[in-house]
Amino acid sequence: MASEDVKASESAVEKIVNLAEEAKLARQEIRPTSHAVISICKSLVAGGVAGGLSRTAVAPLERLKILLQVQNPHSIKYNGTISGLKYIWRTEGFKGLFKGNGTNCARIVPNSAVKFFSYEQASKGILYLYQQQTGNEDAQLTPILRLGAGACAGIIAMSATYPMDMVRGRITVQTEKSPYQYRGMVHALSTILREEGPRALYKGWLPSVIGVIPYVGLNFAVYESLKDWLVKTKPLGLVDDSAELGVVTRLACGAVAGTVGQTVAYPLDVVRRRMQMVGWKDASSILTGDGRSKAPLEYSGMIDTFRKTVKYEGFRALYKGLVPNSVKVVPSIAIAFVTYEQVKELLGVEIRISD
Repeated sequence: MASEDVKASESAVEKIVNLAEEAKLARQEIRPTSHAVISICKSLVAGGVAGGLSRTAVAPLERLKILLQVQNPHSIKYNGTISGLKYIWRTEGFKGLFKGNGTNCARIVPNSAVKFFSYEQASKGILYLYQQQTGNEDAQLTPILRLGAGACAGIIAMSATYPMDMVRGRITVQTEKSPYQYRGMVHALSTILREEGPRALYKGWLPSVIGVIPYVGLNFAVYESLKDWLVKTKPLGLVDDSAELGVVTRLACGAVAGTVGQTVAYPLDVVRRRMQMVGWKDASSILTGDGRSKAPLEYSGMIDTFRKTVKYEGFRALYKGLVPNSVKVVPSIAIAFVTYEQVKELLGVEIRISD
């Protein structure tokens, strides 16, 4: 009996030890998962802050760009960047410069969060496949692979938040003389759904998808490649001994990346914006010339929009608003990239997204 009691005690102790080991392993498995979730949340927060801050900083130029893109060619009111901003200030006041920015931030915060996070995940996935294909575990992303990762991120983020972009575009072009006023984001969404149907929220989606590939793709590819080149070559003493770029240098990298991306994709942005206005029977005075004449707004698709824009207004019309957009995009992209990296540093997240 004594021996049986000893065996039973040993068996019980063994079970307790086994359970303790299993619990320890379970905690070890949970920690990385928990850490990964926290890291994802921090990345999303950093991307959202970067997007909201960068767009608010250049909101007046963003609104002027859209007004120029859809302006009735027979009733010119916004003629140039400085004069256009002055006209908005004179007719609508300070609030007019930021009209539509609330809706834009409501769109750009989740858009930017998803875009930066998607780029990180796409970069890791593409790099893994590239290393497996080449058999080189030390291989790094090439500019072409970064372009692909950036394109994937742009398409995912744009598609997820496109209805908000549609609504933002219409609210932005409203003026005090518009025959119909959207009272806000929710009212605009409900009105478009009721009067034009769900598909209206995705008008201009195709040129947006096509345009986002070179725009976002080149942004990330140029920015990351330029940073890598500066770290490796250390020209003009721009990189210190710790191989870290300063904020000003990163701002410059972001500015170059934004300029390249927006110049290539800009005509598609004009086409997208014009397609978003089709079917809006109470279009703002920007499109109707204060009600005196209707602008040719009947477009059957992306190709038709290209064709009619060039036919009736010339090739230069595809670059309407390019100047204020160029002035805007440099600080906007630069602020977004630097804010994203700075916020991630403050949150204690690894900021190298090309490794």
